[in-house]
Parts: sequence; C-alpha cells; structure tokens
Amino acid sequence: MTDERTRDAHAKAVILAEALPYIREFAGRTVVIKYGGHAMENPDLAALFAQDVVLMRLVGMNPVVVHGGGPQISDLMRRLGKEPEFVDGLRVTDAETVDIVRMALVGKVNREVVSALNRHGSYAVGLSGEDAGLITVDQRDPRLGFVGDVRRIEPAILERLLSEELIPVIATVGVDDSGQAHNVNADAVAAAIAEALDAEKLVYLTDVTGIYRDFGDEHSLVSHIDAEGLEALLEAGTVADGMIPKIRSCIAAVRGGVRRAHVLDGRLPHALLLEFFTREGIGTMVEP
Repeated sequence: MTDERTRDAHAKAVILAEALPYIREFAGRTVVIKYGGHAMENPDLAALFAQDVVLMRLVGMNPVVVHGGGPQISDLMRRLGKEPEFVDGLRVTDAETVDIVRMALVGKVNREVVSALNRHGSYAVGLSGEDAGLITVDQRDPRLGFVGDVRRIEPAILERLLSEELIPVIATVGVDDSGQAHNVNADAVAAAIAEALDAEKLVYLTDVTGIYRDFGDEHSLVSHIDAEGLEALLEAGTVADGMIPKIRSCIAAVRGGVRRAHVLDGRLPHALLLEFFTREGIGTMVEP
C-alpha cells in the first residue's frame, strides 16, 4: 500500500513538474475562451471548467470567457410561446426575440457562468457587448432582423478588468450605432475580442475532438494546421457545417495577430489544463 501511495505521489509530482515551464510561458498572457456546447450544459463539466479557468488565473494567466447560448435561447422562446425560426442556419431575431436573447444570455447563462467561477473566490465579472460600447455591430441581413456582424471591439473595459486581476465573462449581445441590441455569433465575437486584446491564444470548446480533414473519419483528426490549411479544408467542402464558423474565426484571429487558436473537446474533463499545461496537448492547434 505504501509503494502504491508513493507511486501515486510521484506521478502527481511529475505532472506538476511538467506543467511548470508552461505556467512560466503563459504568465501574464491573455487567453480568450469560447465556452459552449456540452461543456456548458453538463453540470459536472461546467464545474470543472470553472475550476480550470480560476486555476489559470491563479497561476498568472489572464482568461477571458465568451459564451453564447443557442439552446437556452430556444428553450426560453418556447416557454414564452414563441417558436424559433432560422434562415440559412441563423436565428431570425425580431424585436421580441432580442428581448428573449437578452434574458437568456445576459440574465441567465451569464449569471450562471459568473456564479460558477465565483464559487472559488471573487474573480469573475459578467458583462455583455452593450456594456461600455464593448461590441459594435452592423446588421447582417434584413431577413434575419436584429442579427449583427462585429464591426468594432472596444477593449477598454476588458483591459481595466484584467488589470484588476478579474475574469471577464461576456454575453454576445452587441449594439449598432443607434443603440439597438443585436444577437451576435459567439464564435466571431471570441475571435474579434482575442484580436482586440492581442491575445496569446483563442480557444474553442466544442463537442468534437478537434478539426477533421474528413468529417466523420476519426482517424483524420488534425493536430496542427495553419490558416492556409484551414482555407483548403473549407474549399474542399469536407468540414461539418457546425465547424465552419469556428474555422473561419480561427483564420481571422491568427491573421489578426493572435498567436495560436485551438479547437478542443469540451466533453473531456479538464480539457483546458490538458491543452495548456501538458507536453502532448489535445485537439487541434492553428498557427498563422
């Protein structure tokens, strides 16, 4: 039994020693994490995600969390007697739906993420793109109503929070020049914020292992790729529809100055720690 305890303690010590150079490398660096999918909907994974993000903060990193909440929006719409409608995969967002989006993202999901992080101390602050002019948008398509594309990120409020060693948690509601709220794609927002903050890394937590050269073929997982390689995948048409916004956002981010982008399996416990603090890493890493 003593030998078993010794081996277990030694294994833990090896893990900590392996993490040390990565902790040094990323100390003081900003990391933007797009949080969603199963990792957000599963209570156990959500609790582990909160632990990981707070640990990243405690070892000197500057995590920024960006979240959407499509399933939560649809659920609230149905509870209020309104059936979700989509055009080309995008939610039609009339004036009533904008209010529901705000309630779901800002009033519910954002508060839940902030609360989970703050169970470990007073670290997280929730905000949306409407706060301090954070996210300015242009209307994408009149057929969609109040759905916006990011035109500008004003990072001042985020820089202030990070300087106070706080963790910003951002709900992806933006505003146009008139102050009208718009629903905004969370993948695109995460990339734009990472670029505006000159982030070291942009991380997408997804419900797949990473990016595949051939969707459906588990053996075609790509561990490393650059922006040109991603463009080739898009042109080949072998990418799953749900991954296309993430891939386009990865390309925009690394070409906009973000050092690396990562697509990780958020269903895997401690996915963030495995990517940041182990030699092998997981998922797919995108470089310029």
